[in-house]
Amino acid sequence: MSANSGPGYAKNPAHRVQTVPAGVRIRVTFQGEIIADTKDAIRLEEASYPPVFYVPRKDVNMSLFLRTTHHSYCPYKGQASYFTLSVEGRVEENAVWSYEQPYDEVAVIREYLAFYPNRVDRIESLPL
Repeated sequence: MSANSGPGYAKNPAHRVQTVPAGVRIRVTFQGEIIADTKDAIRLEEASYPPVFYVPRKDVNMSLFLRTTHHSYCPYKGQASYFTLSVEGRVEENAVWSYEQPYDEVAVIREYLAFYPNRVDRIESLPL
């Protein structure tokens, strides 16, 4: 294991986190505005959780996000940072998370963002 390996893998080697190119275009809307649109999303599948799309920051309107002090920790991915989303008076606290220094096993999601589906209007999966 590498120096930045997730400790969860050592304790539970059967647990799998798989990251693959999404192979679809992901578009996220909030308050009627497209806030993210990418052909470069990563699809992360972990255990029995629903798949999550991670979107590169270059394809997100980052001016709509404000970093919060909230953090969470996953022994397989690392520490997540959170952002509040604000558009035209509608605010969703901690609507978005990002692993800015993920463990090596999921390094591909570094600096990507993931959206809580119930805190945005829509996450669309469209053909490329």
